Amino acid sequence: LPSLLKTAFHRSQTLGYRNGYAVVRRPTVGIGGERLQVNQLSQAELDELANKAPVLTYGQPKQAPPAEFIPAHVAFDKKVLKFDAYFQEDVPMSAEEHYRIRQVNIYYYLEDDSMSVMEPVVENSGILQGKLIKRQRLTKNDRGDHYHWKDLNRGINITIYGKTFRIVDCDRFTQVFLESQGIELNPPEKMALDPYTELRKQPLRKYVTPSDFDQLKQFLTFDKQVLRFYAIWDDTDSMFGECRTYIIHYYLMDDTVEIREVHERNDGRDPFPLLMNRQRMPKILVENAKNFPQCVLEISDQEVLEWYTAKDFIVGKSLTILGRTFFIYDCDPFTRQYYKEKFGLSDLPRIDVSKKEPPPVKPELPPYNGYGLIEDSAQNCFVLIPKAPKKDVIKMLVNDNKVLRYLAALESPIPEDKDRRFVFSYFLASDMISIFEPPVRNSGIIGGKYLGRTKVVKPSSTADNPVYYGPTDFFIGAVIEVFGHRFVILDTDDYVLKYMESNAAQYSPEALLSIQNRVQRQEAPAPGLENKQTKEDPGVQELEALIDTIQKQLKDHPCKDNIREAFQTYDKEASGYVDKEMFFKVCDSLNLPIDDSLIKELIRLCPHREDKINYHHLVRAFSS
Repeated sequence: LPSLLKTAFHRSQTLGYRNGYAVVRRPTVGIGGERLQVNQLSQAELDELANKAPVLTYGQPKQAPPAEFIPAHVAFDKKVLKFDAYFQEDVPMSAEEHYRIRQVNIYYYLEDDSMSVMEPVVENSGILQGKLIKRQRLTKNDRGDHYHWKDLNRGINITIYGKTFRIVDCDRFTQVFLESQGIELNPPEKMALDPYTELRKQPLRKYVTPSDFDQLKQFLTFDKQVLRFYAIWDDTDSMFGECRTYIIHYYLMDDTVEIREVHERNDGRDPFPLLMNRQRMPKILVENAKNFPQCVLEISDQEVLEWYTAKDFIVGKSLTILGRTFFIYDCDPFTRQYYKEKFGLSDLPRIDVSKKEPPPVKPELPPYNGYGLIEDSAQNCFVLIPKAPKKDVIKMLVNDNKVLRYLAALESPIPEDKDRRFVFSYFLASDMISIFEPPVRNSGIIGGKYLGRTKVVKPSSTADNPVYYGPTDFFIGAVIEVFGHRFVILDTDDYVLKYMESNAAQYSPEALLSIQNRVQRQEAPAPGLENKQTKEDPGVQELEALIDTIQKQLKDHPCKDNIREAFQTYDKEASGYVDKEMFFKVCDSLNLPIDDSLIKELIRLCPHREDKINYHHLVRAFSS
């Protein structure tokens, strides 16, 4: 009958979750909440029945195996002892504090007996804080013994790397662990405080100076009334100084001064609106207040004898503010009206402070130092990155590979220099000169390049306005001074004669006359003697016939024009004779396009004198 009247058939929950894990539990009631007809045992009774050994039935149980070994790094993993401590640090270079108390936390890691010291970071402390000693095993004496957790306790001093730390307290876990190991802990101490930090926490002392001046009346009367002055600061006397304009505001309500900058478009300055913030400006300081640190502390009435007032700002006068002298040249209409009513100054005219720009200064070149060309050195004064001076391209193209050559002797009081001969080469394309000294065997002087290609300045010119040697300065008999050495022109080549003939208008009559005399002396050295020899000596007729034969063969093979210059180089006395050895050496070097038999016959017929041979006939035979 009860089962027929039953209406609840639900079963109790046997599955639950504990700490995230599924746990099976025994039901406490039956279906529909009915009472179970079984004996309910507690967990302790169940454990006792499970562990009870049947001694009477099976005898003594076997020895249980020893507990499993657990290493220290597993047993004490993430178990750290924390102690609160502090140490004292000396502050030698401070007038406000002589020592500093720094609070730290000492951590002892049980897994490997290592320690670390950490200092809590205090914002804006100015001290390097955080990890003072990184995690490591720390030695406690000179024998190399390390600190153990048995050595740590409250109310003791420990020395680490020369610093003595005072342990004052520990956390709850540390206290329980040490007491469980049988260590008796000392009573906790009060943490020491830094005296300077505690002093900073005290409120600042305020001083109120009594005054009988009614500042409220001044504020209400002159509120929003400002005197405006226009001033300049002339700093042109200093390096990179300039004249700048400013606006000075004087506030009548509290006698404060403000200086504003006047910016112009593209003036290259940062747009700072104020040169000086609004403040009271002292005019005369107390004698003892001259060394007052104004840059870090405000000046009070005790350090000032007199402040700047409205009567000190007058148009046309200068006043010094913060080390700068400002000249007031104008003011606004309100300021003029105020000075007229207050001080009786009716005439405050505007002063013209504009300056006329000076004429541009023509850059002057520094004096020439003697190195290189003046045109090249002057380029460094014109631009930051110098460029090569411009050249006359047309002149270079027209006169390309055109060179005038001259034979010259050195004027020198030294006897060894009288027989030296030099070949001057004048390059028409660049107006440069080079000097070459032909080597002379057994002369004791090394020949070769005497002067590289360069422009030579005339001795009569100045360094600021140099005048270089030109082609019109070179003629026979002219004296050329090259860097302190004087040379006399003795002879020229045939190309110089052609050039002077085509440009005769550029040369002086003296130069043309010298060339004419040279041509006459060369082409007809002894006309009377030649006619006499032609009539009387048959060898002369044979020589003329041989010269005609050679010139006929040279029609198809033109010869070089420098044969005469080659012989004149070794004819130092200009006598027309050279040594036989040198004569044959020159002939071999010329590579003449004629049979050797004709050349030998021509040499045989040339006049001889004391082991010397006359080269005029050879030159006449091979000249084009």
